[in-house]
Amino acid sequence: MSSDDAWIGDAQPYLAARKRGEADAWSAEAAARGRQGSQQLLAVEEVEAPSAVREFLRVPQGELAVVRRRLILLDGKPVELADSYYPAHVARDTQLAASTKIRGGAVTLLAALGFTPEDEPLEDVAAAIATPGQCEALGLRPGTPVLVLTRFTRSAAGEPIEVSIMTMTRNLRYRQRKEAS
Repeated sequence: MSSDDAWIGDAQPYLAARKRGEADAWSAEAAARGRQGSQQLLAVEEVEAPSAVREFLRVPQGELAVVRRRLILLDGKPVELADSYYPAHVARDTQLAASTKIRGGAVTLLAALGFTPEDEPLEDVAAAIATPGQCEALGLRPGTPVLVLTRFTRSAAGEPIEVSIMTMTRNLRYRQRKEAS
């Protein structure tokens, strides 16, 4: 996605359960801009999560987390890799641990399981040079910079439920809100 294609994104639709028959948040966001957003499920597996993920999810070292790995497409072209991690005690024996798409998305399933996401998760944004695997998946030349957005989400009750690591080829523009003092 070129800088001409940048748009201001809002995390809120990605944190809200979808209504029956409603498109997933990415498809809806892209469609609102006259584009087609889709995703391809690459893998669902139990893994030893990276340390920052493990610490946030309160998964002890040596225990596994469930990760859903996806390739995000815009108009059929790869624009993002998204890995979403869940504590095994939340995901195991649910659609989160199945190698199929989840109707309404993971947020909708989490809400149905009693884990409604908080309104304002912590998001960390960093720049990095794409790894060889990321270059291959996203169709990038070696040495291409990418943005890495990591979203740490708790349930409304305060329980850590998801960490999503999104490696993006597109521009990211944020709108911040001022808190009343």
